[in-house]
Amino acid sequence: MINILDIKNSRISAGAADKHDGDVQNKNILEIRNLTKNFYLHNVGREIKSCSNVKFSLEKGQFIGIVGLSGAGKSTILKCINRTYLATSGEIIYDSEAFGRVDLTKASERQILYMRKYEIGYVSQFLNVMPRTTAKEHVMNALLDIGCSSAEASKKAAEMLNYFRLSESLWDIYPNTFSGGERLRLNLAHTMVKKPRLMLLDEPTASLDNKTKVLVKDMLIKLKNQDTSMIGIFHDLEFMDGLCDKVYNISEGKIV
Repeated sequence: MINILDIKNSRISAGAADKHDGDVQNKNILEIRNLTKNFYLHNVGREIKSCSNVKFSLEKGQFIGIVGLSGAGKSTILKCINRTYLATSGEIIYDSEAFGRVDLTKASERQILYMRKYEIGYVSQFLNVMPRTTAKEHVMNALLDIGCSSAEASKKAAEMLNYFRLSESLWDIYPNTFSGGERLRLNLAHTMVKKPRLMLLDEPTASLDNKTKVLVKDMLIKLKNQDTSMIGIFHDLEFMDGLCDKVYNISEGKIV
């Protein structure tokens, strides 16, 4: 059980970043400094460089788009921010509501779990649901975890599932039977229902029809207007138009 009071009292514990320019700190919710991630393939004794010396800043309420060829290192950057991957070197400075400025590469597991639950949302192309959890329960759990009542969680989950046009006949079914598009819509509903401060989107429209893409874009604009900061990976350049404030092109693990 995570004790919120203990978490907040640990703002100055290991992982807190040194302060430098006060104006920059207030402006940016995320700063990526010389981020490098390598993978070592033990079976062939070879090191693979996925991303190298990546640098950029995300302002509060801003949306940054990342484009590039498959295998360029785009998803690796998001996974390092989410701490699914541990960076080889560099810093990822996040302005947490609970902890203040914290380097995500050095934050404790306890801090990371807290921030994933309350502050950082991640939309993956792949569905990860607890066993024997229905589609509606999956969305409700995102709200129950942050303290919503069961009635409120049920109401908001239904609204979000309806918004993303997931048929009510699927709500009480285990999602492992869903199509790719249905799974992605469920992922979007699960992440967006709790309106995170920082949202990471890994190909959020990959297997969606055009009508659903419009719904996703409208919801992202709504969240952005409510000061959710976002980084998204896209291959659909038309989708990005009018949505992203900045776009970075990643090639061979570097911003070009």
